[in-house]
Amino acid sequence: MFDLRYHVASLAAVFLALIIGIVVGVAITRGGFVSKAERKFLSDQLAQAQGQRDAARQRANDLEQEQKATSEYVTKTYPALMSDRLKGKKIVLVSIGRIDGDRLEDVRSALADAGVPALLRVRAIKVPVDDEALDEVLSTRRAFAQYVGRDQLPDLGRALGGELVQGGRTPLWSALSSQLGEEVFGPERPVADGVVVMRSVEPQRGGTARFLAGFYSGLAGAGPPAVGVEARRAKPSAISAFDRAGLSTVDSIDKLPGRLALVLLLAGAEPGHYGVRLTATDGVLPPVLPLAPAVG
Repeated sequence: MFDLRYHVASLAAVFLALIIGIVVGVAITRGGFVSKAERKFLSDQLAQAQGQRDAARQRANDLEQEQKATSEYVTKTYPALMSDRLKGKKIVLVSIGRIDGDRLEDVRSALADAGVPALLRVRAIKVPVDDEALDEVLSTRRAFAQYVGRDQLPDLGRALGGELVQGGRTPLWSALSSQLGEEVFGPERPVADGVVVMRSVEPQRGGTARFLAGFYSGLAGAGPPAVGVEARRAKPSAISAFDRAGLSTVDSIDKLPGRLALVLLLAGAEPGHYGVRLTATDGVLPPVLPLAPAVG
C-alpha cells in the first residue's frame, strides 16, 4: 500500500555503490602507493558498507512482508467496513471536463460496495467556460442580471454548485446547460445526500479558474458532504484546488483505502484530506465508526 520497501532498496543501492568505490580504491592502491594501515582502514570501510547494505536489504524484505500483511488485512476487512454504509443515500457526481471512465468506475465501485446501486445524477462541466456566451443567456432574464459580467463568475459558479446539490427548480442550470454541460445524466429534482467531484483536465486560468473556485465552494457550502477525488498518481493534482474551496479530498480513489475514505466522508465522517500522498494531511482514513444497528 505504501511502497516503503523501494526507498530502502534505493538505500541499499547507495551502499552498493559505496562498496564498489572502496573496492576500486583498494585496487588502485594495491601496488604499494599506500601504507598497510591505510589499506586496513579501507578494508574496514568495505566491511562496514557491506554490513549496512545487508541490513538495508533485510529491512526492505521486512517492509515487503509488512506491506503484504497490511494489504491482505485491508482486502479482507474492506467488505465488512463498506457494507450498507451508504444504503439509501443519493449521490451526485461532478466532473470538470469529460468524464474519465476509469475514475468513474472507481467511484461507482466504491458506492456499490457501500449500498448505492447507481448515481443520482452526473454532470460534466465544459471548460474553459465561454463567459461571453454565458452573459448572452443571462442578460435575457432579469433574475439573472446579478450574474452578468466576468467579475460575477465566482458568484455564478457558487449558485450553480448550490443548485446542483439542492435539486428541485434549477433555473440557472436549465438556462446554461448547453453552454456548461459536457455530459448530463440523471434528474434535477431530488436533493443530494453527498457529492463527489473529479477533474479530467489541466488546471484552468483566468475567468474559468474563478468560476470553478466559486463552483467548488458552492458544492462545499450546500450542506451534504462534498469530496474531491483523484487517482494516486494523478498529474497534475487537483487536490490543492479542491482544498482551497473547502472540499474534503481523497488522493487515492483507485485504491481500496481511498474508496473506503470516500465512503466514510460521504457517510458523515470528520471532513479532511485523506489518502497516501503528502496532500493527505489528516491521514489515510477518517475514524471508522460502527454502523448503527438496523431497527426492526
